[in-house]
Amino acid sequence: MYSRILLKLSGEVLSGEGSKGFSEEKVQHLVSEISSVIEKNIKIGLVIGAGNLFRGREFENLSRQIADEIGMLGTVINSLYLKETFEKNGLKTVIMSQIVNLPAIKPVNYDDIEEYFSKDFLIIFAGGTSNPLFTTDTAAALRAVEMGAQLIVKATKVDGVYDKDPKKFSDAVKFQKLSFDEAIEKGLRILDTEAFSICKRYRIPIKVINFFEKGILLRALIDDKIGSIVEP
Repeated sequence: MYSRILLKLSGEVLSGEGSKGFSEEKVQHLVSEISSVIEKNIKIGLVIGAGNLFRGREFENLSRQIADEIGMLGTVINSLYLKETFEKNGLKTVIMSQIVNLPAIKPVNYDDIEEYFSKDFLIIFAGGTSNPLFTTDTAAALRAVEMGAQLIVKATKVDGVYDKDPKKFSDAVKFQKLSFDEAIEKGLRILDTEAFSICKRYRIPIKVINFFEKGILLRALIDDKIGSIVEP
């Protein structure tokens, strides 16, 4: 059993696939999944995207830097929404970010990370890496190193890593377990290149799961056969 994980979520987890905004049903599913893991005394850091608020194609007329900064602020909006929701459901939550100075948000501080985990807080890392030109995948890898995570769980819409899109190709082959080198050799885009490099360098395994299944998060941490894992 893992004792400390980083959960990487897309904004679609809050809205549903292809939708925008916040779905009460999807948000309650997230609350349920995280609650079941915290009950087992597993410490969770969380990084969420902003796809439920903004889509990349909406920023095609903007520079990459400005588009990324808007997206970073979107992750702060989602984090504030989640903090309030989690706490109303009995989950002690703190947001850490380097890009905003708001009363509800703390700066990223290593001593504070340990202090909050010791008091059973869920930590949401908002605002990406604090720099544009990097994705939330890279932010997740960076924060995973900083918080001492034993595993990154990437929440997706498919139940693991495949050689091609299983929603488009019926003959897609699923990989139960593979190494970082094998993933690179096969050209599998599990995380973006920068994030993958960080995970490989610091030997942090990545598990890919279909987050929309009920009870999947806890089962994925207990059962090696759930999802796909990429490891050193």
